[in-house]
Amino acid sequence: MVDTSARLSALRSQLSKNNIGYYIVLTQDEHQSEYTSNADDRREFISGFTGSAGTAVIGHSKAVLATDGRYFLQAASQLDSNWELLKQGVKGVPTWQEWVATEATKTGSNIAVDPKLISYSEVKSLKSLLATKGGKAELISLEDNLIDLVWANDRPSRPLTPVKILHSEYTGKSFQEKLTQLKDEIIKKNGTAFVLSALDDVAWLFNLRGEDIPYNPVFFAYAIVTADGKASLYIDSNKVTEKVAEYLKSGNVSIYPYEKAFEDAAELGAALLRINKSTSGEKKKLIIPNAASWALVEALGGPDSVQMIESPVTVAKSVKNSTEVEGAKLAHIKDGVAVIRYLAWLEKALTVDKLVLSDYEAAQKSLEFRSQMENFQGLSFETISSSGPKAAVIHYSPATDSKEIVKLDQIYLLDSGGQYLEGTTDTTRTVHYGEPSDDEKRSYTLVLKGHIALARAVFPEGSNGYMLDTLARQHLWKYGLDYRHGTGHGIGAFLNVHEGPMGIGFRPAYQNAPLQVGNVISNEPGYYEDGKYGIRIESVVVVKEVKTPFNFGDTKFFGFETITQVPLCQKLLDLSLLDVEEKQWINEYHASVYKTVRPYFSEEDPALEWLRRETLPIF
Repeated sequence: MVDTSARLSALRSQLSKNNIGYYIVLTQDEHQSEYTSNADDRREFISGFTGSAGTAVIGHSKAVLATDGRYFLQAASQLDSNWELLKQGVKGVPTWQEWVATEATKTGSNIAVDPKLISYSEVKSLKSLLATKGGKAELISLEDNLIDLVWANDRPSRPLTPVKILHSEYTGKSFQEKLTQLKDEIIKKNGTAFVLSALDDVAWLFNLRGEDIPYNPVFFAYAIVTADGKASLYIDSNKVTEKVAEYLKSGNVSIYPYEKAFEDAAELGAALLRINKSTSGEKKKLIIPNAASWALVEALGGPDSVQMIESPVTVAKSVKNSTEVEGAKLAHIKDGVAVIRYLAWLEKALTVDKLVLSDYEAAQKSLEFRSQMENFQGLSFETISSSGPKAAVIHYSPATDSKEIVKLDQIYLLDSGGQYLEGTTDTTRTVHYGEPSDDEKRSYTLVLKGHIALARAVFPEGSNGYMLDTLARQHLWKYGLDYRHGTGHGIGAFLNVHEGPMGIGFRPAYQNAPLQVGNVISNEPGYYEDGKYGIRIESVVVVKEVKTPFNFGDTKFFGFETITQVPLCQKLLDLSLLDVEEKQWINEYHASVYKTVRPYFSEEDPALEWLRRETLPIF
């Protein structure tokens, strides 16, 4: 736990100096990234909370940290006495927006935020909320980031690692083809240009990968593509090798300094005004993503100059082509082999060798097995290696000096993934190497029933993950149980492990993102008994078209193909809770896993016997 007293005191001095009542510190960087570089971990610095989602609001006498159900336990253990935890989604608990609007209205204080770090849509919502409260409180933009001033010389620098080309054997489409597709979308929307701010959109569009954010192969950059096909990439020149420069030149891409992006955005806005003044027809717009920052909107000339839409790059990126789908399958085969070897090793280490292992040491061993796989580029997120009560902390990641021991008589949960040139993986398996209790077996089986229900789902074209979420929760609900996280998220192609716009869960935004053939998405229901154990079963699936006996209304029907290649834990099954079809699904899945990964194991491989045993039919 970090003592934040001195940091808060220094920040409050800045509040007084700038005549500010409350200061908002969001998780994201200028590109609205979910995961950030060390240089952008401002919320973590000021609060001590290390989770990937949350917002801090600091006033002269109060400080609150708002986060969702994935992080309640983690935040409660990491926040010191200076902070109040706002558990988002819990009945009676205000959102951070409601909290700050109410507090600021009481005193008539201004609320400040760095305009580059908050989306314009969030600004509109907060201003609207303030208006309903009445009073004199206003939301103002503050160019100087106050956390950076407090952090000062201790703030890390951003990486300068050169970017790399991801060739078409992995992408399936050249960046020139992608630029042409984007240009057509701009014209279709009657726009003059599209401004890309999301890092994974930029990386995908140009078939480039970087190392600026841990676990996410992206790099800091903006891009502008105009309706006449001109493309500009704004990136630190230190990251552009001669080879990359020539590669981009082949597609007529101009390269500019990262800092010039906002200057050119302002020029685009000025040019748009001239165009619209000279024509009496339909006014043109600059097109930007829904998540674009307040600062970017203002640089382009304000809200009247822009059309905010779901990024066509984000949508195109989420629909994997055949090369990317095959790459995802191969990545999951290799990753499955590594995870199988690890789980077999861990069983022997605990039951035969009687090793005493911390959860961090166990996680490092899983990394060792992944590192042996061809084209492995690194982990896709920080490994969740947790035993017993720690498994109930949904996004628990062990510290290097962790004293938490992986115990034979407790549930062990491993949520981990790898980055491969072929694709990105994300797998969770919950196991038990001792004798699980009836309660643990019941909970595991209920979670598995939901997992199977979703994996077997068939649904008409146009269906979305908001609609399907119930399938994964239904069996838990019958017992009055549930989990506080989504059921599925999109996964990139050697890109971010969390990818939109689609997902499976209760977020209203998922209603606007129908599932499409080629989407790669996770299936991960869970259950968490605070202080005792946690269970999650996560496999990755690909949306595919399925043949049905009938074709009502000439509608296409879709389903899922599970591509994760790791057995389920038979020891945790309560067979009395499974029907015949569910048992058959388990048998078929295990037979498929064995057939798929068996060629990667020699007869001398110590994991082979474990694989054979864990994939035996259950009836």
